[in-house]
Amino acid sequence: MSQIAGTKLAILQALKNGEFVSGQLLGEKLGISRAAVAKHIKSLGELGLDIYKVNNKGYCLNQEIALISQPTLESEFQKLAGHTGNFETYASIDSTNTELMQRIASKQALTSGTVVVAEMQNAGRGRRGRVWQSPFGANLYYSYYWLLEDGLQAAMGVSVAVGLAIYDCIKSLYNIEVNLKWPNDILVDNQKLAGVLVELDGQPEGPCHLVIGIGLNIAMPESASEYIDQAWVDLKRLGLEVNKNELAAALTFYLEKRLAQYQASGLSEMYQEWNKVNAFAEQLITLHTGQKAWQGICVGIDKQGGLVLRQDGIEKTYYGGEISVRKVNP
Repeated sequence: MSQIAGTKLAILQALKNGEFVSGQLLGEKLGISRAAVAKHIKSLGELGLDIYKVNNKGYCLNQEIALISQPTLESEFQKLAGHTGNFETYASIDSTNTELMQRIASKQALTSGTVVVAEMQNAGRGRRGRVWQSPFGANLYYSYYWLLEDGLQAAMGVSVAVGLAIYDCIKSLYNIEVNLKWPNDILVDNQKLAGVLVELDGQPEGPCHLVIGIGLNIAMPESASEYIDQAWVDLKRLGLEVNKNELAAALTFYLEKRLAQYQASGLSEMYQEWNKVNAFAEQLITLHTGQKAWQGICVGIDKQGGLVLRQDGIEKTYYGGEISVRKVNP
């Protein structure tokens, strides 16, 4: 499953501090020839990693890279006194969401709080079938499994709870102003910092399996940014130093809290919290779904998580995960 394993991962560990390391030293450390080192470096470059080579100095990553460590991640989560958090870490994976959805489809046993985190996704997915750019080591690629006993209908407002969990996490760790865009984006100054993909498997009246996928930009390389069709930002561009293990642990902790709140009382309290950080509050927006589009003033969300628009003085609520929202520029 992993395209980055063994020797390649060891090379990245040696280069992760952004300092030059000679090919000879790498070869001696790993028990391979300098030519083999060069071959591995080339294949890492093909995966989107920017590695410099300078004669008489060796190889160097263009920026430090913070790799996930499962023991460190588990230790960080224990510090927060979380209750779930069954962590699995991968160097490379097709998609963290796909991994969990395939286990659900094959009836494998899963416990709520199972988390899959990867350094890279080969087939990362966003909403509406879009590709989620997932270069190695650049961002957080994360999925959380949760079993909801109350059926598919009860899952309608989960994205709201998830958005607030990400808000809680970012605010707690970095104390920056974050806004939420319905149904599933996290923005800083109208630029996308993170996105959410919630996938469901279940019956209307029976248990419902939820896989909550989160992609959060940490240090997006320019080579990947050319494929992104909207304004975006990452934590590095905001001047923040990020410990990826701490971030993933905190995200899990706040997801656990918000999902427990959601299971206990739905959005009866959370919808008002969400409205306070609504990115488009009282602004003119357009809703798109398939071939249809509507315009109106964004009022906020209701207790079921639907988006409320004011159109010609009348408020109307829209539901559905396949709706996209855009601000109307003056």
